[in-house]
Amino acid sequence: MNKNRFGMNTARLALLTSAGIVALGMAPASAQEEAAESQRTMDTVLVTAQQREQNLQEVPITLQVLSADALSTLAADNMGDIDAFVPGLEVSDGSPTQPKYKIRGIQTSDFGVGTDPAVGIYVDGVYAARSGASLLAFNDVERIEVIKGPQGTLFGRNSAAGAVSITTRKPSDKFEAEVGVRVGEYNKQRIEGLLNLPVNDKVAIRLNGVMNKRDGIYTDAATGQDLGREDNWAIKGALRWDLTPDTRAILTYTHDELDQDARPAIGIVPIPDAPAQPAYPVDESTYLNPFTAKIRNDVIDNSERRQLDELTLAVTHDIGSITLSSITSYRTFDTNNREDEDGTNRIDLYFDTNNVESNESFYQEFRAAGETGPLNWVVGASYYDESADQRSNTFAYTNTINTALGNLGLGTPFSDIDNFVLIPFGIDARLMGNGWTEDMINHGDFKAYAAFADVIWEATDKLSLTGGLRYTKDEKSFSWLNGPRVAPELDATLAALEEAGILGLVGASPEDFQFDLVFDMSGLAGVPCDNGVTVAEGVTCELNDEWSNVSPRFVVDYKLADNILLFASYAKGYKAGGFNSVEQASRFDNEDVTNYEAGIKSTFPSAGLLINASVFQYTYNDKQAISLVSGVNGSNVSQYVVETSDEEASGVDLQVEWAPTDALSFFGNGQYINVLYKDRVTRSGVDLSGSPTGEPEWSFAFGGQYVLDLQDNGEIEFSASHAYTGERRCNAESDGQGSCATYAAFSVGEAQERTDVRAFWTAESGRYQVGAFVKNVFDNRYVSGINNITVGTQGTAFVGLTDPQIWGVDFKYVY
Repeated sequence: MNKNRFGMNTARLALLTSAGIVALGMAPASAQEEAAESQRTMDTVLVTAQQREQNLQEVPITLQVLSADALSTLAADNMGDIDAFVPGLEVSDGSPTQPKYKIRGIQTSDFGVGTDPAVGIYVDGVYAARSGASLLAFNDVERIEVIKGPQGTLFGRNSAAGAVSITTRKPSDKFEAEVGVRVGEYNKQRIEGLLNLPVNDKVAIRLNGVMNKRDGIYTDAATGQDLGREDNWAIKGALRWDLTPDTRAILTYTHDELDQDARPAIGIVPIPDAPAQPAYPVDESTYLNPFTAKIRNDVIDNSERRQLDELTLAVTHDIGSITLSSITSYRTFDTNNREDEDGTNRIDLYFDTNNVESNESFYQEFRAAGETGPLNWVVGASYYDESADQRSNTFAYTNTINTALGNLGLGTPFSDIDNFVLIPFGIDARLMGNGWTEDMINHGDFKAYAAFADVIWEATDKLSLTGGLRYTKDEKSFSWLNGPRVAPELDATLAALEEAGILGLVGASPEDFQFDLVFDMSGLAGVPCDNGVTVAEGVTCELNDEWSNVSPRFVVDYKLADNILLFASYAKGYKAGGFNSVEQASRFDNEDVTNYEAGIKSTFPSAGLLINASVFQYTYNDKQAISLVSGVNGSNVSQYVVETSDEEASGVDLQVEWAPTDALSFFGNGQYINVLYKDRVTRSGVDLSGSPTGEPEWSFAFGGQYVLDLQDNGEIEFSASHAYTGERRCNAESDGQGSCATYAAFSVGEAQERTDVRAFWTAESGRYQVGAFVKNVFDNRYVSGINNITVGTQGTAFVGLTDPQIWGVDFKYVY
């Protein structure tokens, strides 16, 4: 039953080169001699990183591959469970409908529909454009390729930092049936089922479904209710039809549904008993320890929901040595995410936001690939059409508005009228305690056209040259509508008080209370829009723009020996320009990145050893990042605005895998990167040029696996994995953005470590499997960041935390 697991997922976890050397030195002499004497064959890992199916070790690109086995080892439910073990990749998944992806320090922090991500997410070759559709449940996944560096030529627009390509299993000619159950801490329940049914020699059907639930990992101190509960499910059906011996069509339908708690807000500001207010301005020296602070959230309808449907048709047709391909996809999804933004349960501090999005997209790609003599080529064209609606909704009470106005030095009109007029004179009316809603409503229509070609020329048996080019054109139309604030109960009370002459007695009128606090765009009044109007409340402002780009790549690779490949490359990536969803009439230009890279890919089968390494240097021009800034556009409240910078980075990627015996293997990866602002001045006038961007220098992970052969009783697989991410490198703006700071009670941006272990028994027949796992064995927890959205108005701040130790058991039956 023992088998060599080495190479089944080339970058499944991580081990730095130095760790690999140490491990080699520690191996028993007999094991080393046995490895040297036996000429073992290392498994071939096939990838499609160059839009063709190739051996990973022959692809001159830095990438990691995680197989289904790796995902099982990590007990992973989605991409947020694996990033710690893929150095250079970071996935912020605290809000599944608004995740953010980062590769090699490059990330788009804005989740608004007016901008695009810098990391392209692809599922079976289809671009998952919006963040609300990019973090889905792992559902019958075959492998995940994390491709580092700009992929503008091969993957297209919005892959300036890199790409994540998820490949799912396809219907096969073999009958398959599987049922998997995972239960664990916090009442974890995950059930997955699979049925692959060959109808005849031309038609096969594959059905898969997964359901995942978990109770909250936090408890509200006031209500005793769970916070942070998970609840999602997904189904997928695929029909494969071999129309002719040379033509195959696969029709796939996916439905994904999520309905769970929004992320909790862990308040870190001491809150005195009412009616006393928290200190203003905030005294950071009094911040509470978030690991022991009591959590009190009172958000109304605390929920995060998503419903996604996608239909994809993939058709391939072979004409001799040429393969023609067509991918057609139609996707719709709707999301909302209403979450607490103050970290308290006080009505006078209450503030929540709800991001509501509705999206519809169509994608069509045609591709031809083949080999002509020494040329291996692929050409293609694509069209993308998207319609997106977004409502950025904020809700507070007039008590909150009263607190904010008082802190901003603008008086406390709501409580003054209540306390000095209405209550003393016994008037049955109150201005406090009424709801107050402000909205920013956006609509976007986006189209993208592209044509690309990529050719690999095998100049000699050892030397290959690659040249590629993609032309992309983006057309975007975007609109904003910021109407008057909505407070019907307040307006009814004001109208009654006006009619009774009471407001007049205090020198006020209903019009005095008709103002926006959150989306105060008065500083933009009169700014022209493309639809013939100027920015004003209640008026739809529309902008139209288009961008085009040519993204080339050139690669030279040389086989120093049969198992040693040297390569050097030049590549550019492109991200389309766009608009800030919450800042009317804002637009920003396209971004581009230029990357130089050189590396080695090597295998030594007799020693069971793989060593890959690469060095890279890139310059990122006009990078757009969203920042929380106060005093922008005449607003008294901090606003999310887009700021532009140029960045430059250099670094090293390392990968080692070593299998001294068939039963024992070690694996690992690591990254060193130095990212600096080449040119950046913030809106508040701070010059950050030459400063670090906040990206850690070091990240690595390492682990090992041992398979114990029980002969007729099956086998037990033991595995352990450890991940490390270095501390973030602070700059003059980090504290204000809540991404890097040290306080008396805690730190943000400190180095992080995580260790996972797993043991899994498989019956000799392979049909039965039972396992147990522990994620984050040592219960290492960290502050993921401070949210300062209400610091400037209510004097409140809150944080998020990484997950605690979680254990579980798995049961699986394979027919």
